[in-house]
Amino acid sequence: MTLVPGTIRPPRRLDDVPGWFPVLDQVLFEWFLDRQETAGTRGDLLEVGVYMGKSAIFLGRHGQDGENFTVCDLFEGDALDDANQAESTKSYSALTQQVFEENYLAFHDTLPRVLKGPSSIVPDKVDPASCRFVHIDASHLYEHVRDDIGAAREALLPGGIVVLDDFRSEHTPGVSVAVWEAVLTRGLRPICLSTQKLYGTWEDPGPVQDELLAMVRGREDCNLSIQQAAGHRIVRLKSKKGMQAPPFPPSRFAHRAVEVAPEPATAKAASRGRSSTRARRFAADLLPPILTRAIRNGLSRS
Repeated sequence: MTLVPGTIRPPRRLDDVPGWFPVLDQVLFEWFLDRQETAGTRGDLLEVGVYMGKSAIFLGRHGQDGENFTVCDLFEGDALDDANQAESTKSYSALTQQVFEENYLAFHDTLPRVLKGPSSIVPDKVDPASCRFVHIDASHLYEHVRDDIGAAREALLPGGIVVLDDFRSEHTPGVSVAVWEAVLTRGLRPICLSTQKLYGTWEDPGPVQDELLAMVRGREDCNLSIQQAAGHRIVRLKSKKGMQAPPFPPSRFAHRAVEVAPEPATAKAASRGRSSTRARRFAADLLPPILTRAIRNGLSRS
């Protein structure tokens, strides 16, 4: 495994993987997926937009025998339009397929099916009505999110769950417009809202909402509110301080010695220079003049 100078790799636990996957959403992913599996629901898993792999690693643990798990991302590839390319370059320049795969394989024996390219390729690669759970966390541009929602609807089995990320973030208005447009005009039915994600279905959400409400009311670490909007029951959830993520097995490297890539000679020299500067400042600020001169002379000769 290639190590980046000055970094520690590979991840030892899920929290070591960079990314945005709050504890509340880990709890909700676990609950929805466990509910499906307990009910005997079978179908594939799909994630569009994986970043470094944190939520994909979590999802991969829920694949049942005979099910497929597909992920799609641009990685270091080119987008189809200038706006999406600019977004990718600005926010995800460090993302490569190799980094994602190394992180994923730290926790799993095999990779999911990896589609490298824009999310527009998903409908041609994922069979209609084949998925029980779809997580959309790709482009934040309205046109792309709108199409991703359409692809999710086509891919989902009856009663399947779609999760839409960043539906309310101040920096992602395109996602908000596309998501609420889908609710108002395209038949998407909200099940619940976390602080970052909308969980929905194109079927009657009532039964799953009722089960979810019973689960949440039995917890002391989650705030709950229910509102009505445009004929929809809106269940809003927010974690309280101290909410714990579901247990997740450590990576295969959890008990290995920490590997740190050696610093280049230039980095070492810069580090020594910073140490010398800090020592001189310490001497000037705190020590008597005679000791200050001795420290300065010693540093100059080193």
